[in-house]
Amino acid sequence: MFTGLIEEIGVLRSVASGGEMMVMNIGASVIMSDLKIGDSVSVNGVCLTATTLGDHYFTVDVMPETYRNSNLKELRTGSKMNLERAMASGGRFGGHIVQGHVDGTGTIKSVKRDQNAVVFEVAPDRKALFKFIIPKGSITIDGISLTVVHTSASGFTVSIIPHTLGETVLAHKRAGDTVNIETDVLGKYVDHLLHYGAAAPGEDEGSSGISRDFLASNGFA
Repeated sequence: MFTGLIEEIGVLRSVASGGEMMVMNIGASVIMSDLKIGDSVSVNGVCLTATTLGDHYFTVDVMPETYRNSNLKELRTGSKMNLERAMASGGRFGGHIVQGHVDGTGTIKSVKRDQNAVVFEVAPDRKALFKFIIPKGSITIDGISLTVVHTSASGFTVSIIPHTLGETVLAHKRAGDTVNIETDVLGKYVDHLLHYGAAAPGEDEGSSGISRDFLASNGFA
């Protein structure tokens, strides 16, 4: 599990690919202090496993499922990426619950300055993501824990403070670039339970048994 607070910007030193698989060699310094083979690392919001370690670098394997559903396939030697180690037990939880399980990508539609902030407008590539994106709700963009400002029929906006902009790859993003999106896991669990939870007695399998009457009888409506 991650918090969405980026620890450093890494650099893609090299990439070997074949079909829909990749092996990435990533240059880093801060996270190398205690990184071990087998540890999880969030790379642009994607949870990957360190497979080898070297002098200021580590490697990760990217499998087809990750290749298809993230923007990692667009990275080239020299590309910058957000890095975060898995959350340490007892550490401060400064962001929100981030799994590193990317739901899809989005395209940056505009980048506008608003006094001391920079506002990014993002259009998700999948309509199915829209129901999980709500104003003032949490969202992860390229591994960064952010708060949704506004939503519309075509996308959503997030407002970035100077510190976050300077410490992440968002400083290098422009309109037309893609980002990885992970929606709030709590919303996904609620949606799943409402639609596909355990069936109540006498109900068809696949029905959650949660209805307006059920909520009302338990003091929720």
